[in-house]
Amino acid sequence: MLEALAWGLLASSSLVLGGLLALRVSIGRLALGLVMAFGAGVLISAVAFELVEEAFEESQLLRDVALGLFAGCAAFSLGDALVDRLGGEGRKSIGRKQAGGAALAIVLGIVLDGIPESAVIGLTLLEGGAVSAAMLVAVFLSNLPEAVAATAGLAAGGWRPSRILLLWGGVTAISGLAALAGYGLLEGASPSVGAFVLAFAGGAILTMLADTMMPEAFEHGGKLAGIFTTLGFATAFAVSAFE
Repeated sequence: MLEALAWGLLASSSLVLGGLLALRVSIGRLALGLVMAFGAGVLISAVAFELVEEAFEESQLLRDVALGLFAGCAAFSLGDALVDRLGGEGRKSIGRKQAGGAALAIVLGIVLDGIPESAVIGLTLLEGGAVSAAMLVAVFLSNLPEAVAATAGLAAGGWRPSRILLLWGGVTAISGLAALAGYGLLEGASPSVGAFVLAFAGGAILTMLADTMMPEAFEHGGKLAGIFTTLGFATAFAVSAFE
């Protein structure tokens, strides 16, 4: 179980790295958009081959997979709507100034985005006996541009650098615990429950990608976003195939 925690912390450590980069280096919106696109492609591949396919192999019942997918979609959609109402709708927006009153919503939104991804680290570790390299890369890359974008907005809103880095450290710790929880959810579970949990994470991640990550990638990456999304998908598939 401690291995799941360690891998979860490693995957989410890119949040701290992204925060440091945003505070010290000026990163162009095009570069961030393309990194987001690449990360989105990696996540799509990971959902398809590490989660949904694995979920079906677990129970051999489409019903379990479908229930998990749509339950994950509904859970993320409801949580995202709540975060938006609280003022955190721009948490992934590159360069948007975040108001101080929306700070809690931003934190909640970042945690909402990160928990399904991090939980999957634990899930794949339990299912395969070793952490999925494709999933690890996917989570690491998807967190990086999000942290850069949110850090820029928080800094523009008056947050001190120490406070921003403390935020990312806290979210990284929560993500590590989510990976630990993901491991615990499937330990000793029936095939139907295991398939549901895997598909639930997949549905939540797909909804997050369509709702927040991919629109932002296209807005700033333009037509190149499609190329980088495909490149990310192909890279993750290659890693998965050779694991």
